[in-house]
Amino acid sequence: MSKPLLVDLNCDAGESFGAYQIGNDEAILPYVSSVNIACGFHAGDPAVMKKTVHLALQQGVAIGAHPGLPDLVGFGRRELAISPEEAYDLTVYQVGALAGFVKAAGGVLHHVKPHGALYNMAAVNLPLAEAIVEAVHQLEPKAFLYGLAGSYLTQAAQKRGLPAANEVFADRTYQPNGTLTPRRQPNALITDEQQALNQVVQMIKTNTVIALDGTQVAIHADTICIHGDGAQAVAFARKITQKLREEKITIRAATS
Repeated sequence: MSKPLLVDLNCDAGESFGAYQIGNDEAILPYVSSVNIACGFHAGDPAVMKKTVHLALQQGVAIGAHPGLPDLVGFGRRELAISPEEAYDLTVYQVGALAGFVKAAGGVLHHVKPHGALYNMAAVNLPLAEAIVEAVHQLEPKAFLYGLAGSYLTQAAQKRGLPAANEVFADRTYQPNGTLTPRRQPNALITDEQQALNQVVQMIKTNTVIALDGTQVAIHADTICIHGDGAQAVAFARKITQKLREEKITIRAATS
């Protein structure tokens, strides 16, 4: 008997800040199984963090911390020359803050997923990855570490004994080495919905993805990221949920 296909569907949330509204968290949460909540460095603030935690608990969605680089202006998507020690410190600071709101609301922190440039840097920089993993392990040793599939982040987590979830992206293109195409380069984003849906199904069912140069790259998908800040984010979340159900793929938060 074949093994049932299971996958986690996650989205970034809580990325508003003060008077600035980004995304539509309340509308998109019913379509995902886990959520990554900004912790104040690249987006979010205490009031937004608290509100988003409560929304996630109301929807029964697994809650994750989404720590980023201290770069509100650049939304955490610009690389900063930080040391492993600084990566450790900023991870402890942000995860600790979000975990506090989760605990106060009666919830449990399910995972940690670095954001933007921090995520991409740690995917290819082992010392940075190890520093982030160590911070998570010391704070929340049962929390999952969400990292780019096959990257140093997931490898470091597994080595440290931290549960890891290999993450793939519905709306991003891939390079032949399995990394994401940098946003500053052409064709980094997939704007055709059908192409994105087909890519997701291929990654889950065949453990492969087609890179920009046409090569087939091995990849493992434990969790799929959909971005919640696009103009059609809610509509796409609805379509990808429907597509997965049609393909007999169960949507469920990562479990050990």
